[in-house]
Amino acid sequence: MPKDKIGDVKVMNNEYDNEKFFEEYAKMSRSKEGLKAAGEWHQLKPLFPSLEGKSVLDLGCGYGWHCKFAEEQGATKILGIDLSKKMIEEAQKRNSGNQIEYRISGLEEYDYPENEWDCVISNLALHYIEDIVEIFQKVYRTLKPGGIFLFNIEHPVFTAGVGQDWIYTDDGKPQYWAIDNYFITGERNTHFLGCDVVKQHHTLTQIIMGLLNNGFELKVVEEADFLEEFDPRYNEEGVSELDEQFERLPDGHEAKRSYYLGFRQAQSEARPNIVISLLKLN
Repeated sequence: MPKDKIGDVKVMNNEYDNEKFFEEYAKMSRSKEGLKAAGEWHQLKPLFPSLEGKSVLDLGCGYGWHCKFAEEQGATKILGIDLSKKMIEEAQKRNSGNQIEYRISGLEEYDYPENEWDCVISNLALHYIEDIVEIFQKVYRTLKPGGIFLFNIEHPVFTAGVGQDWIYTDDGKPQYWAIDNYFITGERNTHFLGCDVVKQHHTLTQIIMGLLNNGFELKVVEEADFLEEFDPRYNEEGVSELDEQFERLPDGHEAKRSYYLGFRQAQSEARPNIVISLLKLN
């Protein structure tokens, strides 16, 4: 699929306005139930700074769940942008608010006014961006001094996966996860939600150094911590053993327990990811 262009700006492919794709996306648990059903939320939520009285920009806002969360946390100015008209329409229906504005805009074409935002967030959108370093530069410009950039992106091991699926034995058992041309960045044609989808593969070095070279101070990097999908300890017969293990954990671990079990029950919606939090120094 060719990339769209707005003026001289090349923007990400807009699969989310494809009728079939959007219908399938709407069936996902995260679409129906919000953040509590998003597998990455247990990692992302604790990394948010205090948003009381702050301004927040959400890049690739989708249904607007994170914008609504920001308003609930006391943010007084919130802008969610997304290239998809269908996504913005859903956000306006599901997660409107007095402090929230939604705008149809690609991440590449937004103007990123200087020193405008206290916090910029992006959840599972940047792996659709070809020139990710340019976005990092623009985010740095638009953050106020001391501002936070918090984002979640598909793990390079996932975007470099062959077909983004396991290699199976003849009897259908997953054997290993194959990586294809990890060190060659760029376009990857994948199959997601029954549709052909174009993503962009970026190495971990490209992501981390792209941030550091543009002035950010790295605060946190977390890789997905879900249990191995096919670990025999966590199959149907192993659930009682898993329950016993979590019963011995201290208070506060219930959310992680439900996430692990949820992954076992809904493998198709789980995607390896990286969560990164950064600070603009000046």
